[in-house]
Amino acid sequence: MAAETDWAGRPVLVVGVGVSGAAAARALLARGARVRVVDAADGERQRAAADALRAAGAVVDLGGLPAGPGEASLVVTSPGVPPTAPLITGSAAAGVPVWGEVELAWHWAGGDRRWLAVTGTNGKTTTTEMLGAMLATGGRRATTAGNIGTPIVEAVDARPPFEALAVELSSFQLHYTHSVVPLAATVLNVAPDHLDWHGGAEAYAEAKARIWRDPATIAVGNADDPASVRLLAAAPGRRVLFGRDPAARPDPGFARGLGGPDSRGATRGGGGLGLPGLTVEDGHLVDHAFGGGRIIALRDLRVSGPHMISNALAAAALARAEGVEPAAIGAALAAFRAGAHRNAEVAVVDGVRWVDDSKATNPHAAAASLVGYPSVVWIAGGLNKGLTFDDLVRQARGGLRAVVLIGSCADEIAAALARHAPDVPVERAAGMDDAVETAATLAHSGDTVLLAPAAASMDMFRDYAARGDQFAEAVRAREG
Repeated sequence: MAAETDWAGRPVLVVGVGVSGAAAARALLARGARVRVVDAADGERQRAAADALRAAGAVVDLGGLPAGPGEASLVVTSPGVPPTAPLITGSAAAGVPVWGEVELAWHWAGGDRRWLAVTGTNGKTTTTEMLGAMLATGGRRATTAGNIGTPIVEAVDARPPFEALAVELSSFQLHYTHSVVPLAATVLNVAPDHLDWHGGAEAYAEAKARIWRDPATIAVGNADDPASVRLLAAAPGRRVLFGRDPAARPDPGFARGLGGPDSRGATRGGGGLGLPGLTVEDGHLVDHAFGGGRIIALRDLRVSGPHMISNALAAAALARAEGVEPAAIGAALAAFRAGAHRNAEVAVVDGVRWVDDSKATNPHAAAASLVGYPSVVWIAGGLNKGLTFDDLVRQARGGLRAVVLIGSCADEIAAALARHAPDVPVERAAGMDDAVETAATLAHSGDTVLLAPAAASMDMFRDYAARGDQFAEAVRAREG
């Protein structure tokens, strides 16, 4: 790792003036580097960020990216810049390393902090927040960082230093890491997403698996997600499974791969073939991988749904890897509430439950949400990210009372419904207010009206939070 003194006078090109790019630039300037920042955009937000960085001593150019690194000996890129961008390929051709902000933070202080990392297609933020609560309840000086909102370069520079970091990492961020070695890390699940950025499903999965590249990392996989299990089979370090079904087993090839001395934490109680080390038994979350026993009764959790149980198990596995006591994990979970727009109950009116899961921005996330409710009027649609909806409809059709479609991909979801759930009533809505009114006419007492769009929001809304806020406002306005 490069010492802090090595940065004085070093020319570094930072790509992006957003949250992570600006944080990286500030941290580099504080260490004496000569920093140039570039951004393809030139809007009001970018200009404000550029002015602040110039005042701190950086050179900033907006409105385009160069084709190469120029005089820079290192490029630190925003995770949003795809690897096919000419600047990235040009830097590689020139022999200039390209790091993300996460890699930069690791070079500065990774070895001095215990990183517990979370990735996956869905559930990352909730799991990371659960983990952060467990660490704090367990007496650690800890914080959440990374893709969850706090730049990790700021977290590693905090004084007094944090002992442990709960780090959420996206596939974009992982693509630009090379030497990060978490103490323990989980891949919650893998489903098609961001395929245009990565160039295909295989590259996307490989980016997720980078979190387990080093044998020093305890790899925590999801027995209920076949893709997570497949990636776990290749993890070189200790392997630990979590799963909601105590009888769940990965494929036989993986089970054979668990043989040997490093398999003890990956099998239930040290025996069996591939049974989850953290699971649900007799109505309790139980830790067989790290000897923690019962952690908490399901009835004491303040979150609901199978996917939330999975998130709790994954977070508990990482906390146990760090040595947090089961009682502290249980206390943290008993007090934990999911963040906004993540299966958040808005109201219950005349026996109908209204739930905002606007964060379900892809089919995999929507499927996880839908299976948690027995009878659903589903509000879906938005901006598709090149994904298909057939598997989602096949999984959800048994619980669908009706569907209300909005957004630019409404026709695509309607076609999948026609193929796989032709008896389910489908209505169209012009916007969120109209969708709520239509859903109210379709829902009966005992139903859940669920906003789980299965698509991005930018065709109609600023972001998924604005979409969820408008849903909640429409529900409350309708019911007074």
